Amino acid sequence: MNKLIILFLVVLGSCNALAQIDTTSYPKERQEIRELMRHRKPDVPIDCNDFVAVGPKGDISFSHQQWQGVQAKEKLVFKSVRPVPGHEYIRIYEGKMAVVNFLADVQLVVDGQDVNLKVRRLEVYHKMSSGWCRVAGQGTEVDEKLFPVKTN
Repeated sequence: MNKLIILFLVVLGSCNALAQIDTTSYPKERQEIRELMRHRKPDVPIDCNDFVAVGPKGDISFSHQQWQGVQAKEKLVFKSVRPVPGHEYIRIYEGKMAVVNFLADVQLVVDGQDVNLKVRRLEVYHKMSSGWCRVAGQGTEVDEKLFPVKTN
């Protein structure tokens, strides 16, 4: 019985170790992604040619142009999207792929009305010879009544 308990604890401990998110390897690439996110300029494209975006209503766009078309149809204009410091989780795979989860403070105009909200973003980046580009992105509005956001 003791051997069974020890085996269970070893298996449980190894599962916990495997579940840890690596947020320290590839520090150079991690910093490049942070810079790209924090200093994004509206006139500088960051999307790859095969970019896929999923909108808040479940719509899907297979290019940056399609994504902008959906925004125009919904009468939506982004004024700013700013990552909230301390709420960024960047994982780098083999130095060439990044999966980024972050909280953004979003200011936009919807049908002529100013809207401010918090959005959890999931973005995937690919490193090419010309630098990083975004392959995919999706955002979900945070219901701050259910999930209050603590900022540093």
